[in-house]
Parts: sequence; C-alpha cells; structure tokens
Amino acid sequence: MQRRILGGTGISVSEYALGAMMFGEIGNPDHDDSVRIIHAALEAGINFVDTADIYSTGESEEIVGKALKGRREEVVLATKFRLPMGDEPNLAGGSRRYIARAVEDSLRRLDTDYIDLYQMHRPDPLTDIDETLSALSDLVRSGKVRVVGSSSFPADQIVEAQWTAERRGHVRFRTEQPPYSILARGAEGSILPAAQRYGMGTLTWGPLSAGWLSGRDLAASGRAKLEGFKFDPALPGNAAKLAAVADLKKVAADAGLPLPHMALAFVRAHPGVTSAIIGPRTMDQLTDLLAGADVTLDDATLDRIDEIVPPGTDLNRADNYFVEQPALTDPSLRRRR
Repeated sequence: MQRRILGGTGISVSEYALGAMMFGEIGNPDHDDSVRIIHAALEAGINFVDTADIYSTGESEEIVGKALKGRREEVVLATKFRLPMGDEPNLAGGSRRYIARAVEDSLRRLDTDYIDLYQMHRPDPLTDIDETLSALSDLVRSGKVRVVGSSSFPADQIVEAQWTAERRGHVRFRTEQPPYSILARGAEGSILPAAQRYGMGTLTWGPLSAGWLSGRDLAASGRAKLEGFKFDPALPGNAAKLAAVADLKKVAADAGLPLPHMALAFVRAHPGVTSAIIGPRTMDQLTDLLAGADVTLDDATLDRIDEIVPPGTDLNRADNYFVEQPALTDPSLRRRR
C-alpha cells in the first residue's frame, strides 16, 4: 500500500483510507466480524481509519475503538462531529458548547486519549466559523486533537475558513473530505483546486458512488437503504448514471480491469487526492477492493472516461452535498420570520 503525506501536516497516510460507516447497525451489525475486517485492512497496509459520531449513532466509533486496542499508535484515526446526535437542538452544530461535548463522547467511544484528525462533518450556517475554529484550536492545544479538517464544504466556505483562521490566529482546517467519483466529478471544478491552493490534504468519499461502480446489485448497497432517491431509475440523474455505467464497464473491460478497480484508480489519479475512502461491509468486499490497490490508469483510459462523464460533471446533483447550499434548500434561511 502506497503512502502519501496528508497535506502539510507531515502525517503519512495510506492511499486507501478505511471508512467505517458500514460498521454497526446500518451496515454490518456483527462487532466481531467488523473488527476482523478492520484488522485485515491494517495487515494489508492501510493505516488511515475514518469514522464519525453519527455513524450508527456512535456504534461505528465503538467498533473502531475495539479494533484498535493495542494497535492505536499504528493508525491515523479520523472522526467527525456536527450532525445531530439527538433531538435536542444543542446536540449538533459547530458551537463551542457542542464541540466540547462531542469530542469527549467520541474519545470515550473510541477508547483513546486523542484523535488524529477531527473533522467538521458539514458546514453550520447558524454558527460563526470563528467560533468553531476557536473551539477546535483549544482542542489541538489541549492535545485531545492533533489536526482539524472539514467535510463536504463548498469552495467559498473552505476559503472563508482559511482566511478566518489566519486573521484570528486559529488553527486551520488542514484537510477536506469531499465526495468524488467518476459519476460525481463536481469536486474537480473548485473543491479540489481550493484544497490544493491551501495545501490541504483530501480524503475523498464515495469513490464507488454508493455502489453504482461496484459491479454489485444496487439494491444491496448500504446507501440505497439510507437514500433510496439516489437509486430510483425513473429519475433523470439516475437514468444518466445507468447509461454511463454501461459504457464504463466497456472501458474497464478493454483495460483488463474490474470496474471498481478502475473507479478507485481514477480517484487516486487526481493530484489533489491524498487518500480514497473505501467502505466495505464484508470481508469479501474488502478483499476485492484491496486487489486493485496498485492499479494505475493510462491517459488513453482516462480520456475515454472523460468522454463518458466530462470533467466537473455530476450526473445526479444529489450526489454532491456541497452543490445544494443551505441558503437555497432551507427556507428558514431565506424567509424573514
């Protein structure tokens, strides 16, 4: 497994990061089996594990904590905060009040004294980014967190956070975690260039586009259970994805590759990508993905992919969370009370 440096942090991470979203109630509820999958990933050379408090409402973090007992120093451990962890309005967001609680809860579930990368899962339109970065800076100075990052931030808010950190003397987001795949290339337009401009590391999620590029039955996808509208073939965006996948299978066959191996190699080929997050639910899925870890694509193959899905194109806008801004999707933000 090849390694890369995570932005300018000096932290060495594997080109594949193990995503833990599918460990727990919404994916693989068998804790022992999930731990075995994590151990197999570590033995294969993956040293980067990414989870979040919201995944199965903390269960994923607990499983990761179990798997890392006695092996914590081998792993660059990333988790996230921001999304609701209960019905109470203050159990979410980017406020100092919530961050102070969220980090302690994550540390407890992960059974660790520190988090290598603590990420803000989504922007919070109700909290000044200065407030959020101030609270995160205190966590870094306390030693509870080593590095902070963002996830699914639009380019303008990536820039705003960088400027705010510089002007107010806060630690800055050193990483961004955008969705990125052959079928969802919106990040190429401004997200990845912005991250590159500020020397940020990027760990991209959804390289198999929630199962569309896995070669498996879409109905079995973990995401299909959570976001069925992204898989309804009657919707135009999904119909376009079906047609693109049929063409991409031909490209992969001509290159002598399984489609998922080509999809992962495509993501890793972008110079702005540090690590691609893979999210296996079973040991077989992990084994299949690891088999393509050394695959690289030549320019001819990349050109054919560009012809099928042009650079910067999202075949289904719903696949890229940073496209739909809260100011547009939340009526309360554009209607005076």
